[in-house]
Amino acid sequence: MNTHWLNEVKWDAQGLVPVIAQDAASGEVLMFAWMNREALERTAAAGEAVYWSRSRRKLWHKGEESGHTQKVREMRIDCDNDVILLKIEQTGGIACHTGRRSCFFQRHEAGHWVAVDPVLKDPKDIYK
Repeated sequence: MNTHWLNEVKWDAQGLVPVIAQDAASGEVLMFAWMNREALERTAAAGEAVYWSRSRRKLWHKGEESGHTQKVREMRIDCDNDVILLKIEQTGGIACHTGRRSCFFQRHEAGHWVAVDPVLKDPKDIYK
């Protein structure tokens, strides 16, 4: 497979690039994550999102434990070649490990962060 396109990405000092996962149909931003070169290459090859977990220091195929995979419909890069946008179809409708649709479920209100989106499924029932 031709991988010259990976050389056009501006990787940070740790060899990572930030990634935004957006619902392909609604445009809703579901999550933010990181990819290294291998994760981006695997994502392009498999058509499903593979990220780099900074805390676990390993590749993470989104949904490998929860079943909530992300089918990639389109990949884009920003004008500076340093941010990736994935337009995805979220399997099961849950992108966040808290059991919510989006990781961006907290809104700033009167000096506090308030959870404004419901838990769709208890994480204890998602992760065994």
